[in-house]
Amino acid sequence: MNKKILIRLLWGKFSIRRLIRSVIFVYVCIFIFAVIWSDRRIFLPQPSSYEDLPEIIKLKMDDSSTISALHLVNPEAKYTVLYNHENAVDLGDIREFLDYYYSQGFSVFTYDYSGYGTSEGKSTSRNAEKNADTALKYLVEHKKIPLSRIIVHGRSVGGGPAVYLAYKYDVAGLIVESSFVTAFRVITQIPLFPFDKFRNIDLIDKVNCPMLVIHGKKDDMIPFWHGEKLFQKAKEPKMNCWLDNTTHNYMPFDAEVKYWAAISSFTELINSNQKDNSN
Repeated sequence: MNKKILIRLLWGKFSIRRLIRSVIFVYVCIFIFAVIWSDRRIFLPQPSSYEDLPEIIKLKMDDSSTISALHLVNPEAKYTVLYNHENAVDLGDIREFLDYYYSQGFSVFTYDYSGYGTSEGKSTSRNAEKNADTALKYLVEHKKIPLSRIIVHGRSVGGGPAVYLAYKYDVAGLIVESSFVTAFRVITQIPLFPFDKFRNIDLIDKVNCPMLVIHGKKDDMIPFWHGEKLFQKAKEPKMNCWLDNTTHNYMPFDAEVKYWAAISSFTELINSNQKDNSN
């Protein structure tokens, strides 16, 4: 059979109207997929790597479910870091990182999103924001730590709830590490829909505290331009830490040294900002 005839039988005769209908059809299909299944693609909880030992704190959500949290209290620390972790890990997986953070002179508080680790509930972007709210309120209301002594740090997908917290509350500082302008644009690059998940780019210039943006220049999961755009739109005072030869999940030793030096310098920026605001 003639190739042109076969194509016409399969796809019909070409016309602008047919092309427009096809584009609309494809767009609607992607739109429906994004509405129904996007949270399943954004959140990838794995089997828990830890058990509920006495050090695990249970925070109660509004729907009576509980999420698991961990608080490493450093009596010499001026600031408590509220850490919002990346995808596909839980409190057990990041324990070594948390201990090192603690050794740098900080108290550290972190939690597992709904559905992660031994946290109950379902993983969604909205639930992640509620989880972050619950964690911050626990520090302020139960541990009596003032907002001016809390640094919010979010890595990768954790950048979403971290930016949300810094937008909503007057925290001491915000660290956004290896995160995105919006969740969908990790895939689409350009805005395709009138809605998105974790619209960091829309909130970042409304955050009034000092900000540190960290990103690997060779990030193979969330490209470097995401970090650049977030930094460009953020208000002063702000810092960036661009890490050479660093992918999303690999950081060479020299980049690691630069990473912790940047966080140390950032606390000095926070101190200076608070001193200026008090005068």
